[in-house]
Amino acid sequence: MDFSEHQQEPGKKFLGLGLVVIFHIVLGYALLNGLGKKIIDVVQKPLETKIVEEVKPPPPPPETPPPPPPKLAAPPPPFIPPPEVAVQPQQQQLAITSTQVKPDSNVLPKTIAPPVEAPKQNTAPVTVPAVINFDTAGCKPEWPRASIRNEETGTVGLSVLIGADGSVADVRIDKSSGFRNLDNAVKSQLMSGSCKNKPGTVDGKPQQLWTKVNYVWKLE
Repeated sequence: MDFSEHQQEPGKKFLGLGLVVIFHIVLGYALLNGLGKKIIDVVQKPLETKIVEEVKPPPPPPETPPPPPPKLAAPPPPFIPPPEVAVQPQQQQLAITSTQVKPDSNVLPKTIAPPVEAPKQNTAPVTVPAVINFDTAGCKPEWPRASIRNEETGTVGLSVLIGADGSVADVRIDKSSGFRNLDNAVKSQLMSGSCKNKPGTVDGKPQQLWTKVNYVWKLE
């Protein structure tokens, strides 16, 4: 193998190396100045796509309905002439009558005054109710022991029938106190016969009358 030919052309070898070195320098300078970035941005630029919709033809116009048939006018009713009736005018006669009554005399009648009624007297009876005094002996009821323990209180409304002698004939409870023991205690005391009261009167006379009274149960 003859190496003399390669040794005779050293200038070509150095020329190729110089070109390679110069290419690398230019490439490095381009990369440093952002040329590579611009190339990448151009390559990576997004592609814009547009979807073109197909243009639809307009819908056909609606069919117009046929016009309605013309309305025919109803035929007029047949003309029937009314019958001729002869009307005779009636003559009205006005009858005017006058009556004259001759008075019996020229003397005017005398006016008679109406009778004066006597004032009516008040005939309604005067009634005075009876009086019951629970503070008198024999009228005040005693407290039931169970009511005292339970501290029961209240007001009893009663209707009492008192005779002409002041004795109690009947007792009715109109309004309860809310406790049966208190209601029965008042009723039993009045019906015991030991309670004497002032009787009621009618026109000043003692009569058997109903009277209303309330008894209050109150703890002191």
